[in-house]
Amino acid sequence: MKRLVARLWRLIRGPLQWRILWLAHAKFMVGVTGVVRNEVGQVLLLKHRLWPPERPWGLPTGYAVKGEEFPLTVVREVKEETGLDVVPGRLLTVTSGYKLRVEVAYEALHTGGTLKIDGFEILEARWFDPDEMPAAMQDSHRKLIRSTEKA
Repeated sequence: MKRLVARLWRLIRGPLQWRILWLAHAKFMVGVTGVVRNEVGQVLLLKHRLWPPERPWGLPTGYAVKGEEFPLTVVREVKEETGLDVVPGRLLTVTSGYKLRVEVAYEALHTGGTLKIDGFEILEARWFDPDEMPAAMQDSHRKLIRSTEKA
């Protein structure tokens, strides 16, 4: 039976193979988060309108669009949500285990731009010292920020 399947697989080379693989495997969205710091080491946190009201504060986050390089997702999302310019840095984490999502996080450095928040998604944007972050913040983001302090 295995030989028959292997022979059939070789016969259907090309687009049909890829379509079968696509149908047979999980599809994921990729959420990309940026730990954005300024020149004095403060972290950019955003108060997100669409997040749970008891913990709306967190890092700039968004989904990669098809074909987009993940470090550039950080650049795009920060620009869209805040108007600020950043340069992506090193990869911090890749986390799976979510239903249809993989999470990727990068460091990023603020390089300029004028703060102008996206009023639909973001209520407020502020720079925080890592030891003075708001209580109403995503725990996973707090841990991510702390993990970068040790690096």
